[in-house]
Parts: sequence; C-alpha cells; structure tokens
Amino acid sequence: MKPLIYPVLTALILLAAPLQAEQDQPVVVELFTSQGCSSCPAADEMLAELAEREDIIALALHVDYWDYIGWKDPFGDPAHAERQRGYAAVGGRRSVYTPELIVQGQTDIVGAKPMKLMDAVEKHAEATPRVALAISRSGDAVQIEAEPLAAASEPMHVHMLRYSPMERTKVTRGENAGHVMEHSNVVQDWQVLADWDGSAPLSLRAKAEGDLPVVVIIQRQEKGGPGAILAAARSK
Repeated sequence: MKPLIYPVLTALILLAAPLQAEQDQPVVVELFTSQGCSSCPAADEMLAELAEREDIIALALHVDYWDYIGWKDPFGDPAHAERQRGYAAVGGRRSVYTPELIVQGQTDIVGAKPMKLMDAVEKHAEATPRVALAISRSGDAVQIEAEPLAAASEPMHVHMLRYSPMERTKVTRGENAGHVMEHSNVVQDWQVLADWDGSAPLSLRAKAEGDLPVVVIIQRQEKGGPGAILAAARSK
C-alpha cells in the first residue's frame, strides 16, 4: 500500500500551492455536494484546501435531492440542483451526481480527484481573459465594473452570491449519521443581477447587506443552462 501514499501527498500539495501561471482573475471551482451523500466528505475536504487560496474562488453548492434518504441538508437549495442540471444539459450529460466539481463553468469532474482537478484549474488559469472585471464594496453596496476584452458580443449573465466561510453540522440521520461535518465557502443568496452582451462596458451597483464575502461572476449563457465563466471577482 505504500506506493499509494506519494500520489495522495502530491495531490494535497498541489491543492495548497498557488498557481504558477500569471493571471488577473481567479478560477472558479464549484462543488455540488450534500450532507446526505457518503461520498461527499472527501470532496468537501478538497474544497476546504482550495478555499484558502486567493487564486481560486471555491464554492460549495449544497443540493437537495439527497434529502429523501433521511437527512435534510440545512444548506441544500433546489436552485443549486437546478444549476447543476443546467450544466449537465449544456455538457450533454444525462445525469447529475454528488460530489461533482465544475471548473470555470466548463470542466466537470465527478468524485474527489485532486490531480484531475488541478489539471483543469491550471488549464483555465492559462486561458486568455475575455472580460476584465473589478468590484468594490462600500457599506451594503457593491460596485461592479466590467469591460469586454474581445470585440465579439455574446449573451452573458452577471451573477452575485454570498458565502459562509465555515459551517459545522452534526448529522444524526442518513448516510453520514454520527459525523460532525465541516463545510467551507457554503453558497447563499445566489442571484442573477443582469443580462449583458459585452457590446459596451458594464457599470452596475448592487445591494449586499451584512459582512459575508461577496462574489461576482460573469458567465456565458447557453441554450439550456450556464456556460463558460468569463470573469470572477471576490470581496471579503
């Protein structure tokens, strides 16, 4: 069994290490997870490693379709499952699973596979930026400024969300009964602020009450669901 130790250690080091490629904007990693899924804790731990990095925006989207087996995930949201199904429709996949990671709105990874995850993150980090995005926060207001870096216009959505950096739950029923589960960057209050076609610069002001971190994502809108993430920014 000893030869297996070294790939695992290498994978953990990759998760903790910042990207070497120069980039102006972070890569978005979405984890679709559930407290009712016995395969999810390993992926939750991977996301916790990513959550410490400034060059990655790691987001945990808890789904609700595991609730029927005896434990209702307190963070489960049908809108998260709908977003996951949208990704599946755009990608030509017939089913959704947990845990599933979506990198930059384009690369799907089923299960806890750190090497595959970091290969995808590095690939998207090296891509040429399509949109310049900056956000600033003053009190309960978030100012959003975006500018297209390519001439072509395309349908995009401007998303804004909040996340809780850490949540702990004692699970008493279901597949993870008896475990105290920790979750990083648990998504709350995901909303679409505006449509944008990139034909002109965008300037938008949004309300964000409280002190939870704010993330703004500009994402291509495909027929059937969300497409590539073109830019993302965070204010802690």
